[in-house]
Amino acid sequence: MEIILKTDIAGLGYKNDVLDVKPGYGRNYLIPQGFGVLATSSNKKILAENLKQAAHKAEKIQTAAEEIAAGIGEMVITITMKAGESGKIFGRVTNTQVSDFLAEKGFDVDRKKITMDDVKSVGEYKAVLDLHKEVKHEVKVAVVAEAKAEA
Repeated sequence: MEIILKTDIAGLGYKNDVLDVKPGYGRNYLIPQGFGVLATSSNKKILAENLKQAAHKAEKIQTAAEEIAAGIGEMVITITMKAGESGKIFGRVTNTQVSDFLAEKGFDVDRKKITMDDVKSVGEYKAVLDLHKEVKHEVKVAVVAEAKAEA
């Protein structure tokens, strides 16, 4: 069953992609939830016209995403957490904290566009920023222990 996606779906595809999915998945989930429509000939013609009109706008958005990636560059995101003697942190580092750090530096990156491994101890990790369909940027996340107050 061919489906035209209306929104980006992680692990499946991006908006306006024409995908071949299992009939039950398309009929029972994607179409009722409004995530996609059947890829009929008329819908494909509408999609082609919409893509033609949106090409300039998409190029502008991609350029903006590339500028954000270039601005972030080799930046190391430093997050301070309380940690035990063994280096294990209390709580965990989330993509929200990475997003907040980037916002402080003037880069607006949605937390949902950031993927990273589960961080449970002090050290250096990598986070991937999915800025655009064709622009992904990798940044280093350094988790450091909070300095203990001397008594």
